[in-house]
Amino acid sequence: MPLSETERFLKDLTRLTEVERLWQDLQDWMAQYGFDRLMYAATRFRTNTSMGDLRDARILTNYPKSFTEPYLEGGMFYDAPMVRWAMENVGTLSWAAIAQNAMAGRLPPECMRVVEFNRRHGVVAGYGISFPRISARTGHGIGLASSKKTQAELDEIWAKKGGEIELVAHVAHLTLLSLPHALHGRTLTPRQREVLELVADGKTIQDVALILGRNSTTIEKHLRLAREALDVETTAQAILKAGLQNQFFQLGS
Repeated sequence: MPLSETERFLKDLTRLTEVERLWQDLQDWMAQYGFDRLMYAATRFRTNTSMGDLRDARILTNYPKSFTEPYLEGGMFYDAPMVRWAMENVGTLSWAAIAQNAMAGRLPPECMRVVEFNRRHGVVAGYGISFPRISARTGHGIGLASSKKTQAELDEIWAKKGGEIELVAHVAHLTLLSLPHALHGRTLTPRQREVLELVADGKTIQDVALILGRNSTTIEKHLRLAREALDVETTAQAILKAGLQNQFFQLGS
């Protein structure tokens, strides 16, 4: 039986090995439903009291810089009603629910500040998807918004195609989790990656020096630079973060 267009797209998504290509394909696919503004966020470093450092989150978005600078870098997202909902729930939420809470006065002042900011930027219609998580330290979600359609129009589209939209988002999310990435361009050099891989395999610094034909001082330097690139204090933390970012044991690296 021949595959449907959606099934072909999902199959192609699972075969992608580059984040940039997947993200562009996902944008193009979601645009056909009217969602032309996307923001994907994933962290594996949240705590019981915080969503974690923004620098440790993977964020993909096609919003303009005039929006992302105050929203992300300015920290407004911490008080965004959809973000707060996503950190405590799994599933989908229409922005109509947030609008109703805002009109009824059920949102605190800090959340209303974000709602007003969104309105000024024309971000008033959309859906949020919060993906399942298996760890208390993870949080993954995507916001799908439209700059052209009303919430009523999106709700009508969702009633017909919501299951399909959610399926595509979930497959894209699971594929993204498997792909290597570096945050804010902080990639490891091939030598830094090689040294960390050997240490992760249980080798001592002296072992690594012998294997690579270098002295211990040089190996220590590579480990220090790897820690700096990953913005951590210890080599153990560097191994953990590089592993979570799928930077280890890459084919062709």
